[in-house]
Amino acid sequence: MDVATFGAGCFWCIEAILLNVPGITSIDVGYTGGHIDNPTYKMVCEGNTGHAEVAQIKFDTKKISYKELVLIFFEIHNPTTLNRQGNDVGTQYRSSIFYHDSTQQKIAQQVKTSLQSKFNNNIVTEITAFEKFYIAEDYHQNYYSNNKNAPYCNFVIRPKIEKYLNERK
Repeated sequence: MDVATFGAGCFWCIEAILLNVPGITSIDVGYTGGHIDNPTYKMVCEGNTGHAEVAQIKFDTKKISYKELVLIFFEIHNPTTLNRQGNDVGTQYRSSIFYHDSTQQKIAQQVKTSLQSKFNNNIVTEITAFEKFYIAEDYHQNYYSNNKNAPYCNFVIRPKIEKYLNERK
């Protein structure tokens, strides 16, 4: 088992999409990359903590590699918009990879560099050393699964999941 930590906008979206990836054993959503201990969702949403909304992913390296996860990460969001994904705006929604060791750092940088030519704009994804993860409040965990009829789930998350799954066919 290994761990990856990615920020790709709203953590509800990335969690819902990645739960469809074989080899991922669990995902916790939360906050990392900031300067305040034990931030709350409200604090992070105000944009003053420096934290990003992230998914902390546990995965089976016999079924999926870190490189494959990084490739999927770049596929499921727009890595060229600074501090924004769709209508979610602020540093808490930044495109970010928080590496856990030098191997992850190297792979993340290599993938980012290799994909740049596929985008019209510069990839702005930050690649930063992981320091500390703060798990989000319980109601954020498995948000899509627990709230499939909520408007945000219907209009934002579901289309992203469908797009991802259709591209895999």
